[in-house]
Amino acid sequence: MKRIYDHLGFEVEVSAKTHLGVANASTSRYGPGYLAIVTIWKAGGPVSCFTPVRLGKADGRPLRNEADALMGGFSAGRRLINDQGHNDRG
Repeated sequence: MKRIYDHLGFEVEVSAKTHLGVANASTSRYGPGYLAIVTIWKAGGPVSCFTPVRLGKADGRPLRNEADALMGGFSAGRRLINDQGHNDRG
Protein backbone atom coordinates (compact mmCIF):
# COMPACT_ATOMS: atom_id res chain seq x y z
CA MET A 1 0.00 0.00 0.00
CA LYS A 2 1.28 3.48 -0.84
CA ARG A 3 0.16 6.97 0.17
CA ILE A 4 1.41 10.44 -0.75
CA TYR A 5 1.06 13.25 1.78
CA ASP A 6 1.72 16.99 1.36
CA HIS A 7 3.80 18.84 3.96
CA LEU A 8 5.16 22.40 3.56
CA GLY A 9 5.62 22.15 -0.20
CA PHE A 10 7.04 18.63 -0.10
CA GLU A 11 5.45 15.32 -1.04
CA VAL A 12 6.03 12.54 1.47
CA GLU A 13 5.56 9.16 -0.23
CA VAL A 14 5.09 6.30 2.23
CA SER A 15 4.88 2.66 1.19
CA ALA A 16 3.95 -0.11 3.62
CA LYS A 17 5.87 -3.26 2.71
CA THR A 18 5.32 -6.70 4.21
CA HIS A 19 8.21 -7.91 6.35
CA LEU A 20 8.19 -11.64 7.04
CA GLY A 21 10.79 -11.59 9.83
CA VAL A 22 14.24 -13.04 10.17
CA ALA A 23 15.13 -16.28 11.92
CA ASN A 24 17.99 -15.89 14.39
CA ALA A 25 19.45 -18.63 16.56
CA SER A 26 19.58 -16.38 19.64
CA THR A 27 16.05 -14.93 19.40
CA SER A 28 12.65 -16.13 18.33
CA ARG A 29 11.27 -15.25 14.92
CA TYR A 30 9.37 -11.93 15.00
CA GLY A 31 6.80 -13.06 12.51
CA PRO A 32 5.08 -11.00 9.84
CA GLY A 33 4.78 -7.25 10.09
CA TYR A 34 5.31 -4.12 8.00
CA LEU A 35 8.09 -1.68 7.22
CA ALA A 36 7.56 1.91 6.06
CA ILE A 37 9.57 3.11 3.06
CA VAL A 38 9.66 6.94 3.06
CA THR A 39 10.68 9.06 0.07
CA ILE A 40 10.50 12.88 0.14
CA TRP A 41 10.14 15.02 -2.98
CA LYS A 42 9.95 18.77 -3.43
CA ALA A 43 6.48 19.22 -4.91
CA GLY A 44 6.88 18.98 -8.68
CA GLY A 45 10.59 18.17 -8.42
CA PRO A 46 12.21 15.49 -10.59
CA VAL A 47 14.31 13.80 -7.85
CA SER A 48 13.89 13.03 -4.17
CA CYS A 49 15.30 15.52 -1.65
CA PHE A 50 16.43 12.89 0.85
CA THR A 51 17.67 9.35 0.60
CA PRO A 52 14.68 6.99 0.99
CA VAL A 53 14.33 5.77 4.58
CA ARG A 54 13.22 2.32 5.70
CA LEU A 55 11.50 2.28 9.10
CA GLY A 56 10.32 -0.26 11.64
CA LYS A 57 10.13 -0.08 15.43
CA ALA A 58 13.04 1.35 17.41
CA ASP A 59 13.98 -2.13 18.66
CA GLY A 60 14.32 -3.47 15.11
CA ARG A 61 10.99 -5.27 14.93
CA PRO A 62 8.55 -4.61 12.09
CA LEU A 63 5.41 -2.53 12.66
CA ARG A 64 2.27 -4.55 13.35
CA ASN A 65 0.00 -3.31 10.55
CA GLU A 66 -0.19 -1.17 7.40
CA ALA A 67 -1.84 1.76 9.18
CA ASP A 68 1.02 1.97 11.72
CA ALA A 69 3.56 1.84 8.87
CA LEU A 70 1.82 4.60 6.89
CA MET A 71 1.31 6.97 9.82
CA GLY A 72 4.74 6.27 11.31
CA GLY A 73 6.34 6.92 7.93
CA PHE A 74 4.46 10.19 7.47
CA SER A 75 5.45 11.35 10.96
CA ALA A 76 9.10 10.54 10.25
CA GLY A 77 8.94 12.36 6.90
CA ARG A 78 7.48 15.48 8.53
CA ARG A 79 10.25 15.45 11.15
CA LEU A 80 12.93 15.16 8.46
CA ILE A 81 11.48 18.14 6.59
CA ASN A 82 11.06 20.21 9.76
CA ASP A 83 14.58 19.35 11.01
CA GLN A 84 16.04 20.71 7.77
CA GLY A 85 14.61 24.16 8.56
CA HIS A 86 11.50 23.93 6.43
CA ASN A 87 9.10 24.29 9.36
CA ASP A 88 8.51 28.04 9.00
CA ARG A 89 5.30 28.84 7.19
CA GLY A 90 6.27 32.38 6.17
